[in-house]
Amino acid sequence: MTDCRADINHFYDREVVSMIVEKYNMAPMEALSQFMRSQTYAMLVDPELEMLDIPPAGIFDMWESERVTGDPRNSLYIGRDDRA
Repeated sequence: MTDCRADINHFYDREVVSMIVEKYNMAPMEALSQFMRSQTYAMLVDPELEMLDIPPAGIFDMWESERVTGDPRNSLYIGRDDRA
């Protein structure tokens, strides 16, 4: 991983964790732990998925969708082609 990629990941971690802490009144370390164990995080750090054009609010929405539905792809932010 390049230093640039590490800096970008750190930015997303900080921003998304801040949103989790604020909305769910969670301790920062617990929020970071939950985010880093999520499918959303795995997708974010996968360079093949090229998710760095999604703003932190979109990543948070994906994480929240995963928390509620079990699948980050259910996020309204990213949408799905198979929805009717």
